[in-house]
Amino acid sequence: MSKRIFALIIAIVMVFSVCALTSCTNSSADFKVGFIFLHDDNSTYDRNFMEAARQAAKNAGLSDDQVLFEVGIDESNDCYDAAARLVDKGCKLVFADSFGHEPFMIKAAKEFKDVQFFHATGTQAHTEKLPNYHNAFASIYEGRYLAGVVAGLKLKAMIDAGTISGDSVKIGYVGAHPYAEVVSGYTSFFLGVRSIVANVTMDVRYTNSWFDIAKEREAALQLINDGCVLLSQHADSEGAPKACEENNVPNVAYNVSTISIGPKTALISSKIDWTPYMEMIIKKVMDGKGSEIPYDWCGGFEEGAVKLTELNADAAADGTQAKLDEITAQLKAGTLHVFDTSKFTINGGQTVTTYLADVDDDGSFTGETEVIKDGYFHESEYRSAPYFDLRIDGITEK
Repeated sequence: MSKRIFALIIAIVMVFSVCALTSCTNSSADFKVGFIFLHDDNSTYDRNFMEAARQAAKNAGLSDDQVLFEVGIDESNDCYDAAARLVDKGCKLVFADSFGHEPFMIKAAKEFKDVQFFHATGTQAHTEKLPNYHNAFASIYEGRYLAGVVAGLKLKAMIDAGTISGDSVKIGYVGAHPYAEVVSGYTSFFLGVRSIVANVTMDVRYTNSWFDIAKEREAALQLINDGCVLLSQHADSEGAPKACEENNVPNVAYNVSTISIGPKTALISSKIDWTPYMEMIIKKVMDGKGSEIPYDWCGGFEEGAVKLTELNADAAADGTQAKLDEITAQLKAGTLHVFDTSKFTINGGQTVTTYLADVDDDGSFTGETEVIKDGYFHESEYRSAPYFDLRIDGITEK
């Protein structure tokens, strides 16, 4: 064999070795991914998705021009149009972030069968069973429970200091819509608080909008005026946290840290980190394995999907971090369940022993899946999107 041929063989082997290590064949410049967002980055909810999308794409080796955003897309046929535009631009993966986007994402998936579609908070992928349509969520109820523990410790410190009366402790919650996702969230937060302060009650005020700064601020002020001494939220703006800071009311937010706007009152926030899921689906689709991705994915602590933002040491009670570490370990070990049926009642004192949840969402709003087993409500196990919609004692919706 001549030296020239031998050198050529060595060069070819080295090129293939480098490509194997870097997946260079799969990160070609013509591979694109598209993301559809309900609002712009003024929404803490959408901003959380945007940050995850950028980081996941970077982790997967994509450049900025391979990541396309459609921003401010309504929960209407506008979503289908946005998906079609992204497909026309060469996207092989399209992700949408809001509950009402689902029917239009399914429509797009049925039309563009060579593109993989992904939808956060959706309910129908596990029943549609399309090879190119997927839902995803996280066990955020565990994160909200932990945030509730932080709030409970703050309340206890306020009671011990005589700042508030321990006889009747009322907190408030700004909710977007009376959907299971919001009910599951506020209930898990409340149960976390009540694990520390047993006699707490909570008022919930709905804005009937995922993102409305004025309405969220107004709801927060109404709750404060009604005697709520601590607030949390499942709404997407900074309206409520800012109202809390102005009125010196401790606050637990969602998706992003609000310490910068509430240095005296922001305690902590729970959030879903979408980076692990997005990175996984990008790499799978790049490798031509999109159909292997589960119809329905639910991430937790183990996957790095459920997180808490930085604890505000200037506002939180002493010993909070140690308690958080303790409760987190119990949740991870499965020795503590958020919706333990011995920890709550319904209808004025009734213990829940059986419940058929509407897991297979067919539009009839009829429960078909037994979700009470082993003494607790099995949230997000039979479908990733929340389906806990029980109204428990101690919480009043307004």
